[in-house]
Amino acid sequence: MATTPSDLRYLPGFGNGFETEALPGALPIGRNSPQRCAYGLYAEQISGSPFTAPRASNERSWLYRIRPTVKHWGRFKEIDPGFWRTAPAREVKVPPAPMRWSPIPIPAEKITFLEGVRTITTAGDAGSQTGMAAHIYFATTSMVDDYFYNADAEMLFVPQQGSLRLATEFGVISIAPGEIAVIPRGVKFKVELIGGEAIRGYLCENYGGSFALPERGPIGANCLANPRDFLTPVAAYEDRETPSRLTVKWGGTLWQAEIGQSPLDVVAWHGNYAPYKYDLRHFSPVGPTLFDHADPSIFTTLTAPSETPGTANIDFVIFPERWTVAENTFRPPWYHMNIMSEFMGLIYGMYDAKPQGFVPGGFSLHNCMLPHGPDAEAFVKASAAELKPHKLENTLAFMFESRSPQIVTRYALELAELQHDYPDCWAGIKKNFDPKRKDWKP
Repeated sequence: MATTPSDLRYLPGFGNGFETEALPGALPIGRNSPQRCAYGLYAEQISGSPFTAPRASNERSWLYRIRPTVKHWGRFKEIDPGFWRTAPAREVKVPPAPMRWSPIPIPAEKITFLEGVRTITTAGDAGSQTGMAAHIYFATTSMVDDYFYNADAEMLFVPQQGSLRLATEFGVISIAPGEIAVIPRGVKFKVELIGGEAIRGYLCENYGGSFALPERGPIGANCLANPRDFLTPVAAYEDRETPSRLTVKWGGTLWQAEIGQSPLDVVAWHGNYAPYKYDLRHFSPVGPTLFDHADPSIFTTLTAPSETPGTANIDFVIFPERWTVAENTFRPPWYHMNIMSEFMGLIYGMYDAKPQGFVPGGFSLHNCMLPHGPDAEAFVKASAAELKPHKLENTLAFMFESRSPQIVTRYALELAELQHDYPDCWAGIKKNFDPKRKDWKP
């Protein structure tokens, strides 16, 4: 069992078969559904995979709760989704071009997380359980007596400013910039601010199969994201008889019902389908140690597979602190066009390929088969650099990369923070070709 400075307790390991109880003896021994559960609890199973999925990919947990979910139900009515959109959501047509946005300021008004989700892109089709959506989220106040679960998608939280507390029916998770959390599809939770500080971050909805650790291939047994560094919360429950609201995202629509109590009433649970957190600074990067530049896939932290081997529905890729040592090599990312579509954000620091205009809280979109790469300044600097070992410090960027083209929302297109001059960062790239000078230098 692991502890954090906040004194929250966690169970280490990725995808383990965990068991945890907040009251002694609340977990039944040797069976899942006894005739009578201890303490008058109800047994309920939540499945994240088909019942017949192979053992290695079968996801389910048994919950022992004060009331079953059917009792946390009511007459649902549709509510305004605000700026939250779900694929397919082609609201506007956008000419093919790389796009970038400056950070969106945190709203001044009082908003909870549910009111603060702003969709930037959608991809695929949530109804067929393929694709994703990339959002920015804000909150200036905690969810109080308000609870939520997403039936459409698994949710990956990437904080950029401010810490948050995710009170889930499996237990409590706290995360700060530099950490992530994943809430599985169907898991109830609420978002609370820590210390009253307003929050901003990135959010990925994964409509497809659950995130998993990528295969390491010839890298072997170690490095990248190690399973022991993932933390799952211990059981903690709310026994609160107070008027509350449950909001469910189902079929791309937000539905809300009045209920009479907190649904976070799980006293004990066991299984492998549960929320978790991970500190991105525990990622152990690998890279070239002699020459050339490896594909960004070496920085894949989590992957959501598709039905096509080797092709991800989503890859969550990070660019952390690391040493660059390659000889006779252009060290920043090379110019490229890619079948995968890349939504990129900067958590803190500077991204080496874009020293100007890409700042923490900002984000960019390089869609399927659209050209991108270092700006003119980065190209000249890297082409003339002394190739001694260099450490990229105080930097953390990431990508939500999908096999599905990402469609920009009307909200994102109409933002004042959209950098219409972004393509100008390549305007200074010069023609250097000279058939009489094989040994070109900048």
